[in-house]
Amino acid sequence: MILSRPLAPPDPLAKAIQQIAACLHIRSAERLPAVLSGVLFARGRRTVTSWFRAAGITAEFRQGYSTIWACGRNARLQATFVLAAVEDLVRGKRLVVAIDDSPGKRYGPCIEGAGLHHNPTPGPAGEAFFYGHVWVSLAAIVKHPDCGTLALPLLGEMYIRKKDIDKIAPDHRVPFRTKLQQAAGLVDWLDIWHADRFEEVWALVDGGYSKRPFLRQARAQNVVVVGRLPRNAALYSLPQPPPPHRRGRKPIYGKHRLRLHLRAGQVRGWQEVECVQYGDEESKTVKTFLATWHPAGGVIRVVLVQEEDEWRAYFCTKVDATVAEILEAAADRGAIEQMFKDLKEVWGADEQQVRNLHACVGCWDINSWMYSLVEVWAFGQDEEDLVDRSASPWDREPRRPSHQDKRKALQRLVLRQEIREMLAEHLKREEIEALSERLLALAA
Repeated sequence: MILSRPLAPPDPLAKAIQQIAACLHIRSAERLPAVLSGVLFARGRRTVTSWFRAAGITAEFRQGYSTIWACGRNARLQATFVLAAVEDLVRGKRLVVAIDDSPGKRYGPCIEGAGLHHNPTPGPAGEAFFYGHVWVSLAAIVKHPDCGTLALPLLGEMYIRKKDIDKIAPDHRVPFRTKLQQAAGLVDWLDIWHADRFEEVWALVDGGYSKRPFLRQARAQNVVVVGRLPRNAALYSLPQPPPPHRRGRKPIYGKHRLRLHLRAGQVRGWQEVECVQYGDEESKTVKTFLATWHPAGGVIRVVLVQEEDEWRAYFCTKVDATVAEILEAAADRGAIEQMFKDLKEVWGADEQQVRNLHACVGCWDINSWMYSLVEVWAFGQDEEDLVDRSASPWDREPRRPSHQDKRKALQRLVLRQEIREMLAEHLKREEIEALSERLLALAA
């Protein structure tokens, strides 16, 4: 039993939350809306107990932990309804997703799945390693007419080193999978649930995922991959057609080695291409050609871009893709980096002090789903409704609403609806005082 009813979010959030909760056992399904309400209104350090305080969960806190654990166990099924909500924002017949991993520092030897990992951002101290979790996440890429490119997280999985698997309790131990295998599994999950609604599915990755285990799975699922190409990539020419009446399988790869630094050093072959990157029209000096690459399993399109300081190489597994499409897709991948930043700073992802493996996964995915649902709700809202600058009349600098602005706008809307519904019921003095105490607890 939950002592105070959860605050009711507006549509389409209410429908999505009901669908996500329906994937759980009936007792956990009844508690999940309250937990998500607490996630929305939590203040300070975003521990699970701060969620419970904001949701009014007190004596039943153990059942609240069980609900979070259940979300970690059923994350793949629940994420399908988040995908359904996000799909409505995709324009056209192409679904674009981005895959990347993000670290989350944790402390304590009893946290399941945590271990030493290479630190991608050493910082001034130059720390080569950090102790904590690594999350491999899948996010949908959507285009907002005013805010530009947005990355909406759908599903995240914890990467656990092989040597740390044995430290997990046997009753919920998971098999070891590399980051590339996890990324391939996310592509397979996406292929199952998008139900042929889109003609094409594009996956945007960085150089760390431009490797055989992921690329071969993407090719098997007919997913187009755009990513960074290593400078030392072993590219080969296109295969020559076999002589007439020759028996056997036709060749897939050519015999002549192509070296990117030699192609980039040649003066001829460069051309100017217009594209839109980061909301601005850009003119890029590029060179493109077709090549065969063993990790990709066949022919790819290579695009060399001459920047101010150096040249960069990109690839696309769709050979008839235009250079502008590839460059714009490569730029759109940067939205997932901003998503990770907001996910940690606004929602406090990986700050929840839980130890169980499935509880850790549930906390990460709950934060991700709330991030996406807030963006889905705010997608069609006007800027005046999302940004409240009434307390700062001197702040007139035009800028797009941040994710924090959208979260606060949803909080104001939910509280406004709560007050109107309660006042419309002609409450008694005791009920008005209870409502006041409840709202003060959220504000203070």
